[in-house]
Amino acid sequence: EREGREIKRGQYHTGYSLLFGHKHDKTRQEREREMVNIRRARASDLIRMQDTNLSCLPENYHLKYYLYHMTTWPQLLHVAEDDDGRIVGYVLAKMEDEEGVDLHGHITSLAVLRSHRKLGIASKVMRCAEYNMREVYEAGYLSLHVRETNKAAIHLYTQTLAFNNDKRDPKYYADGEDAFFMK
Repeated sequence: EREGREIKRGQYHTGYSLLFGHKHDKTRQEREREMVNIRRARASDLIRMQDTNLSCLPENYHLKYYLYHMTTWPQLLHVAEDDDGRIVGYVLAKMEDEEGVDLHGHITSLAVLRSHRKLGIASKVMRCAEYNMREVYEAGYLSLHVRETNKAAIHLYTQTLAFNNDKRDPKYYADGEDAFFMK
């Protein structure tokens, strides 16, 4: 009994849950997971998406590139937004319909703020983009490039999202690093 009320197992009281008779405070990850909303991006999100990109990745894009994606493939841009309206993650994607190549989706950029990693946000926004690539545009497959030194991203793509390493693109990035091209 606390504060004059009996608390039964599994009930919540002052931010704690009682689990098998012991106090159990929610972890940071549990709290942050509850506070993130995954949704389609809006034009008003583009500057905040760019800010997230600038704080996470060495490959940065001009605002007009985000706007081009938004106006051309609006169903393929998704954001993870926290309760304060901060964009904590996003996916920027497009369709590739080059001659001689099957119609397919391509992930241009995926970023999640360091404070919100390991919460499943990257896989969730990726799955949203993938769903729309297949359902709206009838994409045959998805592709992406990833730095060969980005072990966390490679693990996400191969182990969680079932991408396969198709080939190595030498000196793909502006700094000369090679990329893996994955499908």
